[in-house]
Amino acid sequence: MPKKIYTGEVVSDKMQKTIVVAVKRLTQHPLYKKTIKKVVKFKVHDEEGKCKTGDLVKIIESRPVSKEKRWKVVEIVGKHETEKVDIPE
Repeated sequence: MPKKIYTGEVVSDKMQKTIVVAVKRLTQHPLYKKTIKKVVKFKVHDEEGKCKTGDLVKIIESRPVSKEKRWKVVEIVGKHETEKVDIPE
């Protein structure tokens, strides 16, 4: 069985070697057929600690690393760039 691969946005990077990734997907309601947005948060192992909040990352399913971590970072797809604001003197 192939491993699952998802793309999501980093929501938190406060922990050491762990990030929280929110994966968004669209599903259809079984009865009313309306499109619904679903968000699932995964705790992901980030060995180097390169991912920052707002980055777009690709994650892959892996063996359990800890109690809640079962995912690892494959690559950083897009970096979040902070805007520089000039403060007038």
